[in-house]
Amino acid sequence: MKELSLHILDIIQNSISAEASFIQLMIDEKIEQDQLIIEIKDDGKGMNKEFLSKVTDPFVTSRTTRKVGLGISLLKANAEQCDGSFFIDSKENEGTVIRAAFKHSHIDRPPIGNIVDTVITLLVSNEEIDYRYAHRIDNNEFVMDTREIREILEGAPIADLEVLEWLKNYLKENLESLV
Repeated sequence: MKELSLHILDIIQNSISAEASFIQLMIDEKIEQDQLIIEIKDDGKGMNKEFLSKVTDPFVTSRTTRKVGLGISLLKANAEQCDGSFFIDSKENEGTVIRAAFKHSHIDRPPIGNIVDTVITLLVSNEEIDYRYAHRIDNNEFVMDTREIREILEGAPIADLEVLEWLKNYLKENLESLV
């Protein structure tokens, strides 16, 4: 995939398929340590140990519409090709954690991409799911939590066009202020 935001979207789609109600996304850019870490945690139904041991194989998938599952295996390969690492852990009925680390300055590391549109897409297409998105660059951090936003909205839907426009600007402004 050309952008890490597309990997993120794909992995979070797995969380949604696993019936997660709360999904956490953390992007941690440790510039001084030359690291970029992406971590996605969910409270979905998780995987049994047998499936977990095979899940990074591109020819293993839980989907019935196709016989390949490239998302996790591509993210793993991408991280490892960029002098990084990949970790996945899952427990049935508890959820899954995926962590991909990249050498931040690696010439082959894809750009993060349009993370704002990725987050907005998730909010629009899965309004019943709560998300916590945190983005850290060295010592500066921005956190958006839909549980807090829902409280502020007092029942108004997150997918309302005016709310989405505000959220998009809120995300852009806060991410730009991290640099």
